[in-house]
Amino acid sequence: MNIDSIKNGIVLDHIKAGKSMEIYKFLNLGELDCSVAIIKNVNSRLMGKKDIIKIDDDIDVNLDVLGYIDPGITVNIIKDEKLVKKCHLTLPETVKNVIKCKNPRCITTTEQEIEHIFKLTDRENKVYRCIYCESKAKR
Repeated sequence: MNIDSIKNGIVLDHIKAGKSMEIYKFLNLGELDCSVAIIKNVNSRLMGKKDIIKIDDDIDVNLDVLGYIDPGITVNIIKDEKLVKKCHLTLPETVKNVIKCKNPRCITTTEQEIEHIFKLTDRENKVYRCIYCESKAKR
């Protein structure tokens, strides 16, 4: 398999095997007018298997979404075919409009303009709760 290097863009590395399509959908990568490569089930010394996403364009990536989906992701920024920045993600303290509150009594269900905001309440167990009604997010 041959996947070309990218001139300017982003490489999302160390994605848990099988999570790349979820990230593809959350980041709306299908709407981009550039090359996007999804490499699934790559052998990894560290992880056993992993996924990789290569985006051949300099776009803004929502790091909170990535950190929520898979906090182990490494974000590599490429300029002129050289690695210029590497970010290691962690679970974000809050996520906005990534998770939807499922509580039918929550204000976010009845008021359409209110953002869905969830706060990290238990880092060890990756538990997020709605800031309005305290409902636990479904993962």
